[in-house]
Amino acid sequence: MDAGGTNWALLNIVGPLLLLVVLAWAFLRNRKSRSGIDRTERSTHELYDEEEARRRGQDEVR
Repeated sequence: MDAGGTNWALLNIVGPLLLLVVLAWAFLRNRKSRSGIDRTERSTHELYDEEEARRRGQDEVR
């Protein structure tokens, strides 16, 4: 029995299918987490605004 052909078929069929499934899973998972990125961006901008207000308040006192 020659298993060489079977191994070659597995590499050429199952390998790309597995890669496609992993890529689809990663794409869908990252798509759902967009709200977390938006929340982080909003918080960062709020922090920058607070720091800028503090800096301007110190400049006016001098």
